[in-house]
Amino acid sequence: MTTRRNLLIGAGAAALTGVAGGGFGYAIGTPAAAPAPAAATTPKYSSRPDFQNIADVTITTPASGTAPGYLLFSPASGSSLWGPLMVDQAGSPVWFRQTPPPATVSIDFKVQQYRKQPVLTWWEGTIGGTGGQGVGQGEFVIADRSYREITRVRAAGTEQADQHDLIITPQDTALFWVYDPKAYDLTSIGGPKDGVLHDGVLQEIDIATGRKLFEWRSSDHVGVDESYAPLPQGDSAHLPYDYFHANSVGLAADGDLIISARHTWAVYKIDRRTGAVRWRLGGKKSDIAVDERTSFAWQHDFRQRRDGSWSVFDNGAGVTKVRDYSRGVVFTVDEDAKTTAFVAEYLHPDKISAPTQGNFRELADGGSFIGWGQMPHFTEHDADGSVRLAGHIPLDNQSYRAYKAEWTAEPLDRPALGLRPDGGNVIVSASWNGATKVASWRARWGTQPDVLTGGTIEAPRSGFETTLTVPGTPEYVVAEALDDKGTLLGVSSAVPVRV
Repeated sequence: MTTRRNLLIGAGAAALTGVAGGGFGYAIGTPAAAPAPAAATTPKYSSRPDFQNIADVTITTPASGTAPGYLLFSPASGSSLWGPLMVDQAGSPVWFRQTPPPATVSIDFKVQQYRKQPVLTWWEGTIGGTGGQGVGQGEFVIADRSYREITRVRAAGTEQADQHDLIITPQDTALFWVYDPKAYDLTSIGGPKDGVLHDGVLQEIDIATGRKLFEWRSSDHVGVDESYAPLPQGDSAHLPYDYFHANSVGLAADGDLIISARHTWAVYKIDRRTGAVRWRLGGKKSDIAVDERTSFAWQHDFRQRRDGSWSVFDNGAGVTKVRDYSRGVVFTVDEDAKTTAFVAEYLHPDKISAPTQGNFRELADGGSFIGWGQMPHFTEHDADGSVRLAGHIPLDNQSYRAYKAEWTAEPLDRPALGLRPDGGNVIVSASWNGATKVASWRARWGTQPDVLTGGTIEAPRSGFETTLTVPGTPEYVVAEALDDKGTLLGVSSAVPVRV
């Protein structure tokens, strides 16, 4: 029987290998062990000692006129714990889940719709693969509004799902990429006759059954001579040549597929029924004339916007540096005249350059949100391009993408409680990982776990963890989570006070 561990660790899988400087899509190292807090210091979260080293999110431009929603990251590298992280617009954690073994990293944490209900999705697995080219081996997780896992989406065949994107379609199918190494004659571009090609394989899977509905292979439609990526050389000459490096998939307004390939500097529109390339935009063989201000290189995250225009995260840097700074760029495409027209660009205030990763998304109010990939920053922009929210995760971290989305949830577990005696009183620390409706906390105490008649005290919620001071030293304390109407949402276990 194929177990989940075998699936993730199977042949060809590798732990993260610290790919740096090559521009192939990732530059992250192995997960660091989270250091224990010093014994003499007060822990960051008394109610959740296991969360002491989740990534801190720093807000540099406070929210002003922003769209509603939480911020979603998948921090990796550095000393922070790795896993999906949701924070509010002040940077305070809302929900975190540490990546469980045998996976080493979680990627692309976002909100989608499945069976007409909001869900959270992310990828779990290992990154590295043959040649350490930012190729993932893993699977996608879908979780409901109680954070309960609904299902996992896996690739059909012997290969595993790549991390770069997952799109749930209105038909409840999943679109994602698989990197498939295959024997290939590379002599036409100066490589070995017995070379190996990393084929970009797009699969569409019925989520409920796992049945493969559609498959598209880059090698059937895009030649190796269209790539800007250098061939592996010397002792590495027979490692897979990642000529295409697909990094996004989506649906156009007319139902066709739209994809981005970082290593050909091109985006593509594909007939969803036949797989034929309707047009390629950018790169060496563009079917559409690209105006100078729209041109992009080493890009990510090709999407169509609500008004019919198109957008892409233009890294402008990778194996080579083509532009001094990265940007989100919006443009129109005249499919009849085969031309583009520049509409707008969105920049980080510091005009930063992100050699790898990144995304650029339209928000419901007409604004835009950018995750700056290898550079651990994020910005929210008004329609005119001005920045209305900005910040970063720890500077030794990175998040492949960053998103903003509305989300409500009711966790299945109970609130967490930490107690600390302090000068004859007790400091109560209360939290509830993932709860989005808590407006205030109430502490109750007494002489027995089920006799809590000693008194009560309330305080408004203040970030991930709220503290209350209980007078004296009672025997037992509970914490109760309340909504904005004072309705009881959840109760912690009764915890004994140990002086």
